Amino acid sequence: MKAVPPQDLLDAAREAHAHAYAPYSGFHVGAALRADDGSVIQGSNVENGSYGLSRCAEQSAVQALATRGGRHFVELVVFTHSDPPSSPCGACRQVLYEFAPDATVYLVNERGTCLVRTVAELLPDGFRLDAPEGGA
Repeated sequence: MKAVPPQDLLDAAREAHAHAYAPYSGFHVGAALRADDGSVIQGSNVENGSYGLSRCAEQSAVQALATRGGRHFVELVVFTHSDPPSSPCGACRQVLYEFAPDATVYLVNERGTCLVRTVAELLPDGFRLDAPEGGA
């Protein structure tokens, strides 16, 4: 059976992909996550001439979630043109794990290929520190 991401998240991730700012690498990434309340939050990668200041799409989406007061999400779609679909980088995997180790992640490309993992599968033996009051 072919894995199929939720259509609303896929549409939102595609839209975020179209808005990515990637003038240096040309590698656009769009992400969309579903918060606990059901809302969809988007993120796109934003590059910078000082590469260390660049932000990945997954991190942008999580930062937008946290800015709204969210502390957990249940699913995430990451959309790229690469074949096979790209997986989050190591830094993103840790950020995702901080907020939702049990979340379902759909890695999708323009050809419709979809790989499904949990955040914990993407980051085996991940860790979380005890969050202070109000944390995750």
